[in-house]
Amino acid sequence: MTPKNDACRLVVLISGRGSNMQAIVKTAQDTGVNARVCAVISNKPDAAGLVWAHEQGVDTRVVSHRDYPSREAFDADLARAIDAYEPHYVLLAGFMRVLTPAFVEHFNGRLINIHPSLLPAFPGLHTHQQALALGVQWHGCTVHFVTPVLDHGPILAQGIVPVMASDTINDLSDRLLSVEHAMYERVVRWLAEGRVTLDALQRVHVQGVATRSFVLTSQGVQSPEFCHE
Repeated sequence: MTPKNDACRLVVLISGRGSNMQAIVKTAQDTGVNARVCAVISNKPDAAGLVWAHEQGVDTRVVSHRDYPSREAFDADLARAIDAYEPHYVLLAGFMRVLTPAFVEHFNGRLINIHPSLLPAFPGLHTHQQALALGVQWHGCTVHFVTPVLDHGPILAQGIVPVMASDTINDLSDRLLSVEHAMYERVVRWLAEGRVTLDALQRVHVQGVATRSFVLTSQGVQSPEFCHE
């Protein structure tokens, strides 16, 4: 939990355009949110999100995985780059690397990811394709603490969208993005307010929040939690 009188320091990791990163940065720039994105770091020098972040005045860095002989060596240097900013939390926003157990342990309780499925369903890649192939009628996304097990860990929030009969992979992906953005924005607010804790059983608790569910409706992204403020 972040001290309430201390700005919540965030480092965001991306590999591409970083649409979720943009939602995080915009939320942190809200004058009513006690958070600061200290840096956006990418493993790809040509990641489009780096340009956007720089234009917002956010520090950007590249730690290219191609410059290292092993996954362990890359992760060790990435951890050092992150540590230089002394973040309270490290947020993965489309960071397309499988992290080593040592890296995950180093940031234990501070490393958060967003995954485009309702975990534990559809871990790994091609989640939208898997959802369409199996004919599920609801698809979603999950914000969770990262553990050494891929796409696994204590769940902070989940959101859902309906699946349409005519959907393509791109249709489903585009529909889900609005929920991803709204949900990650909300999680950043909870973190900044110092509401988030993990209990002895590694279950997430968010003080004052009755539900951490989000759904896309004809009126936009809705959550019952919004009605309790």
